[in-house]
Amino acid sequence: MKTHFDIEKIVEIGVITNELDYERALIADRKLRLLAKDNSHFKNLRSSLRDIIEKYENSEWNDVYKIDDQKILESDKSERIAELERLFLENRKQIIRKKLKELELTQENLALILGHKSKTYMSELMNGIKPFTLRDLIVINRLLKIEIAVLIPVFLSKEDQAKVQEAVIKLGKPKVKLTSADLVLS
Repeated sequence: MKTHFDIEKIVEIGVITNELDYERALIADRKLRLLAKDNSHFKNLRSSLRDIIEKYENSEWNDVYKIDDQKILESDKSERIAELERLFLENRKQIIRKKLKELELTQENLALILGHKSKTYMSELMNGIKPFTLRDLIVINRLLKIEIAVLIPVFLSKEDQAKVQEAVIKLGKPKVKLTSADLVLS
């Protein structure tokens, strides 16, 4: 289940295909700007991501005649979703760091416990560049005593939102109702 923007996957594919991933890429670019100061891997990743962002902007936003109210509504909704995801990831990172500090552990100690050998990889996980595995989050839950709901993103991808909404409508059960807010974040 994709609940998380995978920067390296977008860079590998070389294209952004929708407005939500575009908004996520803009947020990722800002994160990478900070991380790139200390690490050439992040610098190269950011450079590639910026090229892809520019291609998307040129194809989707360059022609003012192609920009209609629907496109602006989609952009606004995507921006809100991406920002909620960013806030979730930042909150999770701060809570994990606080618990590590309370237990006199470092991020490197946590990487060792999780079985991650690379300091860069752990940094990518903590900063939301790469998603934690479910196993990682369960270990963090047990070890640091952080509620699982704080660790696991409970938002759905745009594709999953559409599928769930379609299935609920198809069921035709009046007691089963979902609002747009139910589908974005719980």
